[in-house]
Amino acid sequence: MFQVFRKEIIWGGRKLVLETGKVARQADGAVMATYGDTTVLCTAVGARKIKPGQDFFPLTVNYQEKTFAAGKIPGGFFKREGRPSEKETLVSRLIDRPIRPLFAHGFLNETQVVCTVLSHDLENDPDIVALIGASAALTISGIPFMGPIGGARVGYVDGQYVLNPKVGEGDKSQLDLVVAGTNEGVLMVESEAKELSEEIMLGAVTFGHNAYQDVINAIIGLAELCAKEPWAMPAPADTVSAVDKKLRDAVTAELTAAYGERQKSIRQEKIKSVKGRLETIFEDTAEREIAGKLFKDVEKDIVRGAILETGIRIDGRDTKTVRPIVAEVGVLPRAHGSALFTRGETQALVVTTLGTGQDEQIIDALDGEYRENFMLHYNFPPYSVGEAGRMGSPGRREIGHGKLAWRAVHPLMPSKEAFPYTMRVVSEITESNGSSSMATVCGTSLALMDAGAPLVRPVAGIAMGLIKEDKGFAVLSDILGDEDHLGDMDFKVAGTELGVTALQMDIKITSITEEIMKIALAQAHDGRKHILGEMAKALTSGREEVSGNAPRITTINIPKDKIREVIGSGGKVIREICETTGAKIDIEDDGTIKVSSVDSAASQAAIDWIKGIVAEPELGVVYNGKVVKTVDFGAFVNFLGSRDGLVHISELASSRVGKVTDVVNVGDAVKVKVLGFDDRGKVKLSMKQVDQATGTDLTKQEEAPAGE
Repeated sequence: MFQVFRKEIIWGGRKLVLETGKVARQADGAVMATYGDTTVLCTAVGARKIKPGQDFFPLTVNYQEKTFAAGKIPGGFFKREGRPSEKETLVSRLIDRPIRPLFAHGFLNETQVVCTVLSHDLENDPDIVALIGASAALTISGIPFMGPIGGARVGYVDGQYVLNPKVGEGDKSQLDLVVAGTNEGVLMVESEAKELSEEIMLGAVTFGHNAYQDVINAIIGLAELCAKEPWAMPAPADTVSAVDKKLRDAVTAELTAAYGERQKSIRQEKIKSVKGRLETIFEDTAEREIAGKLFKDVEKDIVRGAILETGIRIDGRDTKTVRPIVAEVGVLPRAHGSALFTRGETQALVVTTLGTGQDEQIIDALDGEYRENFMLHYNFPPYSVGEAGRMGSPGRREIGHGKLAWRAVHPLMPSKEAFPYTMRVVSEITESNGSSSMATVCGTSLALMDAGAPLVRPVAGIAMGLIKEDKGFAVLSDILGDEDHLGDMDFKVAGTELGVTALQMDIKITSITEEIMKIALAQAHDGRKHILGEMAKALTSGREEVSGNAPRITTINIPKDKIREVIGSGGKVIREICETTGAKIDIEDDGTIKVSSVDSAASQAAIDWIKGIVAEPELGVVYNGKVVKTVDFGAFVNFLGSRDGLVHISELASSRVGKVTDVVNVGDAVKVKVLGFDDRGKVKLSMKQVDQATGTDLTKQEEAPAGE
């Protein structure tokens, strides 16, 4: 019934298997990719017809994790997978970025790639498996995909590169880098590093590129066995070249003048005006549609040609100069930390909020649940580019840019022991003309330091671009939005004065050389140092004190066997402490307690209460207490939190007492001295001996609060 084709290699010490012909046979291409015991089903389907008026390539990549893959049932009320998690969104982008440039020019059929995690061995991350499976599915599908591509994860441990480190081994590594590309060169890089040099980063990219050549060969071998016939591409219409010539003759001069305008908004208006003339230049509707599709090519040739010929860019800069920078901190009076970072026409308003352990984000991943105390959220409202648009939940771009900035800053974050706060950073892009994600990195660094977070060192980021033609190439520092859209590379580098912390690269052409990457990294290093110098004019390190609007966190330790008493039955005691004092309390399994409140008096009251609960009564010590019950033979006094002791009627006063209530009543605040303990551990107290003592001549006095 099944005609199964299979390719198997040993890669990175583990078996990689690519299999097709048994599952999802109605898809154009379907491959079951297995690495270790992690299995991902990858499918590719393309529409047979182009939608009328289609002028862009509608590619969709969906990576999805099924919880059954790890033997789990989804949390929540509905008990089924819902909206994509942050990781699913990020991996979808990770697969999309290297495959998108490799579809044949002019192919505009709707195409969908779906990667479904079916089994996860909790050792091999499914993202690389999904990327490889997607490449294989497209390669055998017949869809005009100019692949295949390969991909690999690279670690760096003890001065050595490691291929595809297992889940859990990342703690030992100074690098987490994913690289993907063809056998010719690299198309995509995504990484987080612990201040590594440019040479080490470039070496990691080269190591990964060499490592995935075996994967590409395996995909080619599978395609030779079972690939479907390539789809026929429509021949270019004879009218295209005529329309192209007419278009260039009519608009080149005006478009060149428009790109001579250095202010973005005015430049865009002039370009829009030139494009609006197409209706008068081309009366024929079909020709006008062709001209609309060719218009961007004319723009690219004008901008790219001018840069290669003169070395002068759209805004008048040379290829290495960074736009003017203004860095400000403390711009929002009630925020715990804030910064406004402006670079040219790109601006990020970044705000840090400090919280407690109760504010940590709980992440339910396939490989287990964990907590994150550093969150970074990036928002890109339409007004930032002068547009009116829909406002909704974060899209893939916002999630991806936020994660890139998070990776850039994360290696420099203080430990929980050094700074026991949960930190949420929000970057609002208020203006955008290129590299808003790198502006977010700079603003985040400043806003965290403004909040008092002791970053190891400030972090800055810069976006590099590339113009590459047969006659030469130019690497551009701090690219504009137009240079991003019309260029061949978006190469973002973030780091400190000591090294790189994050690197992200997307190539829009088939590949770039090691020489170009080396030049880009060196140029980015110089740009990063310049930006750090400008940031230092605002702030160079974390403030000594957190904002007065932020909670103060005090850490104390109690014996493990006392945790139950502090929490109380069903959480009754700790809930009462929080409600009465207004403080927040986090208790860890090792007995560490973090008490937080904006009001220092509230924190101290909660700490005193907790200390009273866990303290053991000491012989001869005088405590504050409260009468909670009277009986014929004495009074029960509550002291040291919830602890009770008995003051016998003979110990109430120096003179003889006929009736207990003649001396004390329920609710009275009293001082009691510990006389001893009976056989059952009950505490014997005395008020008489306190009365007999004078002032400060008490044997010893513990100013512990009375229990509530």
